Amino acid sequence: MSDRPGGANVRMLLRTAMAIHAWLLAVATRLGPAPRDPGPEGADILLTGTFHSANWIQAHIAPLAASARCRSIVIVGSADVSGVAGVQVVPVPRWLRVIGATPARLMTFWILALRRRPDVVGGFHLLVNGLAAVLVGRSCGARAWYFCVGGPNEALDGGVHAENAYFERLPGPDPVIERRLLDAVRACDLVITMGSSAAAFFTSRGVRRCEVIAGGIDAARFQPPATSSRDFDLMVVARLVPIKRLDRFVEVVRTLSASRPAFRAAMVGDGPLRDELEALVKTHHLESHVTFAGRQTDVSAWLRRARVFMLTSESEGLALAIMEAMTCGLPVVAPRVGDLGDLVEDGVNGFLVAEGEVSLLAAAAASLIDDAALLERFGAAAQKTADRYHLPATIAKWDDVLGVRVVAAR
Repeated sequence: MSDRPGGANVRMLLRTAMAIHAWLLAVATRLGPAPRDPGPEGADILLTGTFHSANWIQAHIAPLAASARCRSIVIVGSADVSGVAGVQVVPVPRWLRVIGATPARLMTFWILALRRRPDVVGGFHLLVNGLAAVLVGRSCGARAWYFCVGGPNEALDGGVHAENAYFERLPGPDPVIERRLLDAVRACDLVITMGSSAAAFFTSRGVRRCEVIAGGIDAARFQPPATSSRDFDLMVVARLVPIKRLDRFVEVVRTLSASRPAFRAAMVGDGPLRDELEALVKTHHLESHVTFAGRQTDVSAWLRRARVFMLTSESEGLALAIMEAMTCGLPVVAPRVGDLGDLVEDGVNGFLVAEGEVSLLAAAAASLIDDAALLERFGAAAQKTADRYHLPATIAKWDDVLGVRVVAAR
């Protein structure tokens, strides 16, 4: 990390930006209107973030919108909300995009909050949507929510481990920036995490209210196939980006296919690393073993074709892809990172292995692929685990959250 070009300048820039954010937050807290609670008709909620797929909207926004205590949701930015009642998308004006995509989106978010006066404003990921949400909330009298999608890494060591174009360029851990980030998180009225370890992390650092709401899966969409039509031995569903470490997935395929001529694997998803991964597959002569499915609107149709689901990520919150795979009756093999232990019970519904150990990932997958009885038993256990994350349970959690009167941290 210390060799990153311009690291010292990035550190100075981000420290300055966080100091300005802290000053603006103090001013908004002192001079802004008092926060209000929703009326009996329910809460009006304004959200912003980067939403990579319609599945993500279905899992995280649809259950909130379905809550009896939610009146409306407006999303600033770009999102596929087809089929989700009560949700509106407000695009960023073209003329404003000259200042940059993210600044334009956050400016639109702020202006809309001041005009509409929602009961709640929220940002997905701390960097930088969560930081914007707490500032916007204080300035317009709304509750501020931060949806922690990426786990503690979004704040830990100053965000250097996070998936953010600015903070990941830090030359190394920065305690000053970490303190500023945690100050901003503590100022939020509510922090929603995907898993228990993230909630424990923020609670241990003085965050007063954390709720674990991993998302809700529509069980009707992700059912196991009625007949045995699983023609892929191994599958991953992920964005093709560095943090997912899909080079490890290719190495697992290389290991397993060496002694299994008919072995087949699929990568479902797209991203900037696709060309690089396809080249890696060709280098190892694995073209007959790996299918690049690209981005799919119906992920469930692909999951029904798999026998074992795998993630190879460096970092994860509580992966939506795993919840969907388990609902389809797939056992999971994954590294022991983030909140994946909330879902994967090692030796029961899948295997958790040491991070980065390709040989262990391959061995765990092989033990399932080569043992039909074990595969069936783990698959049934995975489906039972997934019951906890079905839509009705998640909607009930949102009913409880929206029914709690919040005293703002002022």
